Amino acid sequence: MRVEADDPVLTDLARQWVAAVRQTSFLDLGADALQKFFERQAAALRGGDAQAGAAAGAALVGVGLNNPEALQRSIGLLFQLPGAGAEMIGGFAAGFAQASRQKILDDQERIRRAWTRALTDAEHSLQRELHHQAHHDPLTGLPNRVLLYRHLADALREAGPDTRIGVCFLDLDEFKTINDTLGHGYGDQLLVALADRLRSTVLAAGHFVARVGGDEFVVVVRDTKGNDELTELAEAMLAALNKPVLLDGHELAVSASIGIVEQAARGAEPDELLRAADATLYLAKADGRARYALFDEQRNAQQLLRYGLTGRLAGALERGEFELVYQPLVALDGNRLRGAEALLRWRHPDLGTVSPNTFIPVAEQSGMILPLGRWVLRESCLAAAAWQRSHPGTPLLVSVNVSPRQCTDPRLLDDVRHALADSGLDPANLQLELTETVLMQSTGRPVQTLRTIADLGVRIVIDDFGIGYSNLAYLRHLPVHGLKLAGAFMAGIRKLESDHVDEQIVETVIRLAHMLQMTVTAEGIETADQAARLAALGCDLGQGWLFGRPVRPAEIPLTPSPA
Repeated sequence: MRVEADDPVLTDLARQWVAAVRQTSFLDLGADALQKFFERQAAALRGGDAQAGAAAGAALVGVGLNNPEALQRSIGLLFQLPGAGAEMIGGFAAGFAQASRQKILDDQERIRRAWTRALTDAEHSLQRELHHQAHHDPLTGLPNRVLLYRHLADALREAGPDTRIGVCFLDLDEFKTINDTLGHGYGDQLLVALADRLRSTVLAAGHFVARVGGDEFVVVVRDTKGNDELTELAEAMLAALNKPVLLDGHELAVSASIGIVEQAARGAEPDELLRAADATLYLAKADGRARYALFDEQRNAQQLLRYGLTGRLAGALERGEFELVYQPLVALDGNRLRGAEALLRWRHPDLGTVSPNTFIPVAEQSGMILPLGRWVLRESCLAAAAWQRSHPGTPLLVSVNVSPRQCTDPRLLDDVRHALADSGLDPANLQLELTETVLMQSTGRPVQTLRTIADLGVRIVIDDFGIGYSNLAYLRHLPVHGLKLAGAFMAGIRKLESDHVDEQIVETVIRLAHMLQMTVTAEGIETADQAARLAALGCDLGQGWLFGRPVRPAEIPLTPSPA
């Protein structure tokens, strides 16, 4: 409705109306727009009825004038409008009230919907965050073991009959050293930097990488084309990780070892793949670290056997599964029994007799070698003492192997003393065999321990002499009474048609040992000719199948006779 230009009453009323109500509410209208709005309302109300009043009241609420003060001031002005009656003003108040209530309801609904959307969005965001946290490593942001397992399971489930899959299990070499020397803060920073390199290298090739442990990572390669693809990726990862990382002025460099499994995907299980890759990783570490190793079924079977033995080994000693047998040590000059070497055997209830070459490394790594070695030492002394009582005229020297871990054990001296005291064996009848490498690397307390043991009267010999890098000048300062030649030297002596190089080496070692007041023992003697030739070279003692296989103490022959 238009207001006539010559209607000063309505124009003036509208101006007063604006002045009366504009301070009561926030209005999103300018002065001119507000003036025209009220002129229209005044024109509509002049001579109007309740319906016109209700429409004007609702219009006020529509522009934001919805508080009681605006209503009160408006009604006061409307009485000045020509023709205004109670019916129209009552309608105005009713329309205003109804529109106000509806606006409140609309605002509440709008707020409810806004809160509902906000809560829904927040819930979805929280769910996404919780899902991410549950499936990703918090330090590096890489997928964790849970997501790795799911990814691998999906890949195997979706695999076709000809699909192949590859898994790389990666572990940083000597990472613990960095944590121990610089602290875990630097270690975490280094892990983040190396994880970023892995992520870039692996994702660029279109593959999946996860962090599954402290410094362990796993890469999954789907639809592989063979080992070459895996080895190429492994070389790229090693190259990326080998570059030094600069952290707060420290240049840190680490290497990594990788175990690789590549096989048909159909029928494979996630656990089996990860276990095989993990076992192969340790083959890479055993081969020298900073390299990768491909899955080898035979070596893996040996590794799995060692894993299985580790659990069984812990209680095997208490269950009485170990026993000692003794192989004769014979004086080559006169073919006289001089003693016997104690050899450990494990009678496994399921596997039968387990080779020491298999279980001794497991015992050494697990720490079980210490109680096991202590038992061997004591039982050997008891057996030697019992044999000595049965054969008082034939002194028996019992020779016991001491592992590298035992050599550095501070309790070794007490173990020797207790074994001698409990058995009553004369210390001169006990001989300890240590490997050449252990003795050459022994300094400080281990050497002092050996000197004290030697001072008790116990003999100390170097086992497998010649396979390491002996420093004879250093050797003369060690408490060593004898050398035991490595069996490899018997190869040349075993062959009559040989060029005698091994024989000349043996002869030289015997002369040097005798100059240092040491005896020499040759092991692995199989023929009478070998025994005769070694005797002619001045070798003191011999050991091997020629003189007898390992037997129980009661079966040791008093007078060995070469077959």
